[in-house]
Amino acid sequence: MRILIAGTTYYPALNGQAIFMVNLAEGIAARGHEVCALYPEPHQVSSQRNRVRLETVRSHEFKFIGPESYHPLRSTGRVRQVLDDFRPDIVHIHDHYPLSATLVREARRRGIKTFGTNHFSPVHVEPFLPGSELFKPVAEKLLWAWLLRLYGQLEFVTAPSQYAINDLRRQGLQVPAVAISCGTSLARFHPDPSFDRVAWRSHYGLDPRAVVFVSVGRVERVKRIEIMVQALHLLGRTDIQLALAGDGSFLEHLKGMARTLNLADRVRFLGRLANEELPTLLNSADGFVMTSETETLSIASLEAMASGLPVLLANASALPELVAPGVNGYLFTAGDPVEVAQYMELLADRPAQRKAMGRASRERVHVHSLDHTLQRYETLYRQILESPIRVSLPVTKPRTRPRTADAKREP
Repeated sequence: MRILIAGTTYYPALNGQAIFMVNLAEGIAARGHEVCALYPEPHQVSSQRNRVRLETVRSHEFKFIGPESYHPLRSTGRVRQVLDDFRPDIVHIHDHYPLSATLVREARRRGIKTFGTNHFSPVHVEPFLPGSELFKPVAEKLLWAWLLRLYGQLEFVTAPSQYAINDLRRQGLQVPAVAISCGTSLARFHPDPSFDRVAWRSHYGLDPRAVVFVSVGRVERVKRIEIMVQALHLLGRTDIQLALAGDGSFLEHLKGMARTLNLADRVRFLGRLANEELPTLLNSADGFVMTSETETLSIASLEAMASGLPVLLANASALPELVAPGVNGYLFTAGDPVEVAQYMELLADRPAQRKAMGRASRERVHVHSLDHTLQRYETLYRQILESPIRVSLPVTKPRTRPRTADAKREP
């Protein structure tokens, strides 16, 4: 099969959508298919990485929309060029932004099957829309309508979790849709018995004697990372440390907060880490915390589970699908630092339970293995290609008589 995968972000970006698109593109290519990734970048280039053909569309950065946000002002010519040259059997988009919309329009004109995965929720962009808090219901309605206008034209839709599929259904999606996990590599992320924890903790500036909780992801206000810092302050213990890996517009605020609360020696801001460094960081930790309330799944949580860590996740959005409370971790009330502190203390004081929960995390994450995800997408691609084309182009019926200026309107 020849598969064209497209979206507004790709390598080396480290947001969840980019990581999944790279894993999917490279994984499907490794299975013997021809794969092309199309995405916006500051410069138009053609290259190759890990068997995937890379085609970029010259774009401008729109920081007011969000970090790592690039959008082309014009893309039709480039999209037509890539479609004519690569000649895909199927087009797989990962968002509803202008590049994807142009690609779907041009693909359908050529009779190419179109398929989409949704990672979007209005809460991901509302913080970047000035004044959106004043008209939140209207903003959410318009943002969902924008997505559904494009995704309603596709042959099939997936999302990373059942929560995300249900959300699309509630908003009115009529296209066939199913949940398929983003997955994670169980070969890359796993507990390593030979791991030199002392040396690596020293590398990251972590206390070798402390119980270390780690969090990985974009440092934006919407992620609610301040809840972890507040929880650490409530604990008042020097034997518990928090490691925050990631970069973003909220980083300086969090650093100032840590200084104000006298937590400078107990909160380590590691900054943006290369994806290749994450296995060593996770093997250096004792537990994982995710305070975000807007996750459509959370690849970072899957990576922590695969690494054998107990997880403390907010009881919000799709995160409850990953946790069996008391088995591989705990769910806490979203936005409640008191509960986060209580669970952190409980795990800190029970090392045997931490290890048992870590083993349970590793067992539970097998259903989210990247191999399983790739197999499901490969099967789905074949099924879509073998099925009749769904007619979704608008059909205009001819009028039985011409309408004149004085003709009466039909009721």
